Amino acid sequence: MLPLIIIALLILGAASVAMMLRNLIHSALLLVGAWAGIAAFYLWAGAEFVAFAQVLVYVGAVSMVVLFAVLLTRQGAASAPVEPDSIKRVMSGLIVAGGVAGILMGAILGSPLDVSVEPHPSLTVKQLGLLLMGPHAAALLIVGVLLTVALLGAVVIAAQDKPEKEDTP
Repeated sequence: MLPLIIIALLILGAASVAMMLRNLIHSALLLVGAWAGIAAFYLWAGAEFVAFAQVLVYVGAVSMVVLFAVLLTRQGAASAPVEPDSIKRVMSGLIVAGGVAGILMGAILGSPLDVSVEPHPSLTVKQLGLLLMGPHAAALLIVGVLLTVALLGAVVIAAQDKPEKEDTP
């Protein structure tokens, strides 16, 4: 039980700090830590394939796309001043968080907790790989194309010519 608590604290801590920081690069790097914590949870739960897929897809690919997009589209610190926090934003965030927590608690408390042991079909990593490369190969290709287009879009946005300022003496 102690490893689960440590993993949960890692995930919640990294995600919370990522939301509070003003620096987008630091926030993206903390989200990588949160995604790694989710992969650790999958390992703890015994879902090794899902954990390794989490590391490959989120910790590897998605985090790199996010970092490239942030780095390539930044205009500079002076172009987008950050407004200070306000009570209205805090209250809106608390109301939304309360609504999400209420919905989750309703779903958890309303779900049946049947502890009967039924044999689950055993599926090996090899069988999962064959399924992903067989009937679900198109979905993997589409995800790869979407990630590539997102990265190319960030490059195009960042590479747009900015109007040059005329120097007047």
